[in-house]
Amino acid sequence: MEQTDRTTTDPVRTYLDATAERLRADGCVVTTEDWAGVPVLVGYRADFKVQWMATKLHLFTIAAPAPVVTASAIEQFTTSALDNVVARKGQLRGLQSGVAVFPTLVSTQVEPEAVAWAQHGQRVRFAAMARPVVVDAGTGTAACFRGNSALGRLYSGHFRRKLAAYFPGN
Repeated sequence: MEQTDRTTTDPVRTYLDATAERLRADGCVVTTEDWAGVPVLVGYRADFKVQWMATKLHLFTIAAPAPVVTASAIEQFTTSALDNVVARKGQLRGLQSGVAVFPTLVSTQVEPEAVAWAQHGQRVRFAAMARPVVVDAGTGTAACFRGNSALGRLYSGHFRRKLAAYFPGN
């Protein structure tokens, strides 16, 4: 009988389960989806604020386990996650609607280049933003951009609050 090495999967699973609870506690709808055979955690909420120039922001958190997080892996996952949320809620984005996503890879093996890539800044398309997150489940450290962005600046404070709530441990 083949034995599974659970040293990397248990911390990752525990972190993803705790993230799901933090998302639910913040009022997100939380589901698990199959992305090419990988169970992916998806949290969703929508907020409307007059101070955002009366826009509605659709915010997704999409988190997946990874054996190793590389800069290339988080970059590809960010592109896929952004494509996914634009397809879901972004058809009418623009003047009064926008989409944002926190594409997140969780592992016990995170390369420093992946951390640097995630912390580099917000990725922006027309009325669509992504703030990638890289989590080392072994230490509980979450690396991402937590600053202000010139494009999408109205939402920067909101993003920082949500990142702090969903991914404590900086």
